[in-house]
Order: sequence, then structure tokens, then C-alpha cells
Amino acid sequence: MPTVKGSYEAVFIYSVKAEDELNALKEKFQTLIEQNAEIGEVEEWGKRRLAYLINDEADGYYVLYNFTATPEFPAELDRVAKITDGVLRTMIIRKDA
Repeated sequence: MPTVKGSYEAVFIYSVKAEDELNALKEKFQTLIEQNAEIGEVEEWGKRRLAYLINDEADGYYVLYNFTATPEFPAELDRVAKITDGVLRTMIIRKDA
């Protein structure tokens, strides 16, 4: 039985402490999504004030990724994000559930 793909959206909050690392992180996760899913719109919301400090940081850089993938990929994307320095928070949700 073929695996059904779903629509997902992922919000990443990146650290803004090092500007050069920020671009590398955005590129890394966009490439990871492109290799494992059909990427849709990518919205850069930019630098915003966080509601509370995360790792002693008051600001974060927000990026929203829309993609279509099999159910296994969002879990792998979340796992990679959790072990990557410079990623403050992620939230991945299925849009068509």
C-alpha cells in the first residue's frame, strides 16, 4: 500500500547571535526539506522579540516552511532540529489532518 503524503508546516526559530551561522542554518534545513519532501512556500518572518528568554536570548529569527511529505519525515526533521546548535525552537504541524 502506498504511503499517503500530507501537508505540513514547520516554524523554526533560529538564534540571531551569529549572523553567518543564521544563513547556513536556513540553507541547511531548506535543503533537508527539499531532499525529503516537496517544498512549498518558504516565508521568512525575520527577527522578532521572543515572549520569554530561550537560552538567554531575547530575539529569534523566524522562518515558516510549507511542505508535503510522508508521515515519517516530520519526525526526522524535528530530531535533526533538536540536535542542531542555533535552533532555538521548532513546531511542525500537519495541516490537512
